[in-house]
Amino acid sequence: LPSSTALRASAARMSRAAAAPLARAMSGAPKIKEHAMVHFKISSNDHPLGVEKTHKTIANYWANPMSHPVWSEQELQSVEKTHRRPKDWNDRIALGAVKFARWAFDTLTMFKRGPLTEKKVLNRAIFLETVAGVPGMTAGMLRHLRSLRRMERDYGWIHTLLEEAENERMHLLTFLTMRSPGPVFRGAVVVSQGLFMNLFFITYLVRPAICHRFVGYLEEEAVKTYTDIVDAIDNGALAQWKTHPAPAIAVRYWHLKPDATVRDVMLAVRADEANHRDVNHTFASMQPTQINPFVATRQS
Repeated sequence: LPSSTALRASAARMSRAAAAPLARAMSGAPKIKEHAMVHFKISSNDHPLGVEKTHKTIANYWANPMSHPVWSEQELQSVEKTHRRPKDWNDRIALGAVKFARWAFDTLTMFKRGPLTEKKVLNRAIFLETVAGVPGMTAGMLRHLRSLRRMERDYGWIHTLLEEAENERMHLLTFLTMRSPGPVFRGAVVVSQGLFMNLFFITYLVRPAICHRFVGYLEEEAVKTYTDIVDAIDNGALAQWKTHPAPAIAVRYWHLKPDATVRDVMLAVRADEANHRDVNHTFASMQPTQINPFVATRQS
């Protein structure tokens, strides 16, 4: 019988022989960089399996991976104030809630008292965007959970709702480069978000149509607000924004021209809000199981 030393040597040779094919296969594989799987298509890392990217990312440049509109000059200039007249009690409840919210904000902040200033406008815009970013995320989450729970398709709504939420958040991040709110303002945002999010969540479970109509009317007010801001820029009250350079984050996000100004940013934001207005008014008039007409060619 072979000695124990000979058996161990034989086992080692067999182990090395078995591992050789695997080692040869691994030697030809691309080297995996740290975090190579994180946001692969927009990172500077190589794919761990060597898959070619569709585009190369410019160094030190971050492109938002969420779909969002990039408006033409004609589209920016053609936005108009519109109002959908309420037709049933759902519409009346939604419109009444928006009117109350606007009255409360104008009263508490004394927005209409005294001359229009840059501080007033930015405070209004920032607060508005902290509210406007809630509905899309909440509705998208609830429809996502519904799709999982019922094990059925969502008919394309989720994508549009999440895109809306991200778009509103980018509005907020843009305005925060122009003004940093104080602790009282931030506290008011925390309280209002807690109240609004939970109320919207519960209402969407019971009557999603009211929620989408509410957002439609809220965006009507947003279009009015940004139209008034553009008018104030043109009429002199906020004339400095006609020449003040647009924040870099806005230039990248909306693909604005390099010499874009804050006025151009306001036009882009207004066009986004008009889009959200029309989308939510459409959703409010649809059944939850109807196909989203805005993404009909790529159902979720």
